[in-house]
Amino acid sequence: MIRVFLPSQVDSYTAGEREQHFDAQGIRSLSDVMVALDRRFPGIRFRLVDEQGGIRRHIAMFVGETMVRSLEVPVADNNRVQIVGALSGG
Repeated sequence: MIRVFLPSQVDSYTAGEREQHFDAQGIRSLSDVMVALDRRFPGIRFRLVDEQGGIRRHIAMFVGETMVRSLEVPVADNNRVQIVGALSGG
């Protein structure tokens, strides 16, 4: 099972659910996780991934403890994926 933790910025898509679980079968990369999320919550991928297929500037993604900048990063069974929205202020 792959556990995905979501930021508050996507609450309108998930009805406030911040943790999702996916069967690892068929998921090989972070890109596959984004597809699975979008199947469950249509439109959420566009909030996290830009038009060129990259992680949006204001989003950080972690697989395990490692921050990643590519959706091609491998994801395996029992991995934790955490998606974090940037904080800003002035």
